[in-house]
Amino acid sequence: MPDIVISEFMDEEAVRQGLSGFDVLYDPGLVDQPARLIGLVAAARALVVRNRTQVRGALLDAAGRLRVVGRLGVGLDNIDVDACKARKIAVLPASGANDLSVAEYVICTAMMLLRRAYGATSSVAEGAWPRSALIGREAFGKVLGLVGFGAIAQRTAQIAVGLGMRVAAHDPFAPESVFAEQRVERRELSELFAVADVVSLHVPLTADTRGLINAEALTRMRIGAILINAARGGVVDEAAVVAALRVGKLGGAALDVFAQEPMDSAQGSAFADVPGLILTPHIAGVTEESNTRVSWTTVDNVKKALST
Repeated sequence: MPDIVISEFMDEEAVRQGLSGFDVLYDPGLVDQPARLIGLVAAARALVVRNRTQVRGALLDAAGRLRVVGRLGVGLDNIDVDACKARKIAVLPASGANDLSVAEYVICTAMMLLRRAYGATSSVAEGAWPRSALIGREAFGKVLGLVGFGAIAQRTAQIAVGLGMRVAAHDPFAPESVFAEQRVERRELSELFAVADVVSLHVPLTADTRGLINAEALTRMRIGAILINAARGGVVDEAAVVAALRVGKLGGAALDVFAQEPMDSAQGSAFADVPGLILTPHIAGVTEESNTRVSWTTVDNVKKALST
């Protein structure tokens, strides 16, 4: 039986080199085989996951030797942290390793949705010339509103300031000094919604943030505002966002995370033919470079935990 079980994808070189000397089972397909995963975890000392593997309930009950859960990323809502703590299982996220990738995703999708020009390839190739329909907006001078102002949001703010955007943020837990250092305006949430041309979410999924962006919140945003969610799916009422896009209240939205991942066909059909919408499969924090950083950070975390 393996000593370390890895149930989702990571950099294979980090597995081969970083975990040499350990008995490792690396099978990204395990995330879709929960019964098999439970059987394998029964004898393992370490489990490495991304965001889809549910580390709770029957899996933890079976994990009699488990000492560490290495998280290939930072969100922990798929892990029962309290249950792990009670069992003296260390939960170690790869903090900071994918900050830049998420920040670039936010800026990239914001500029795509502001400019509105990037869905015209097929029509131009067919001989159409829809210039007037594709006149968009510049990022320069626009207000980026960040809901949450942790490390990823701060990295996003740095890029946005470099583009000439104004940045405002809401975070009741961040110290005032952080806002001053980053040249970011501190705003109450209602104020942020009122002034932001682009709203980007950077909060964990908690009882307080679940459904934070609902129909009522959307009415408080500026007409034509852009919404970006690369945080957690449950923070956003997806049906309300679709409705706001269809009537033109929102000027665009990029959703990288969803209440259910992956979606089934019935859920996916709700997004069909919605104007100004970008959907991506929870990939904002995953680039070639960040996958390498996240994987090696996780390898180091797991090795240290097993050596103590």
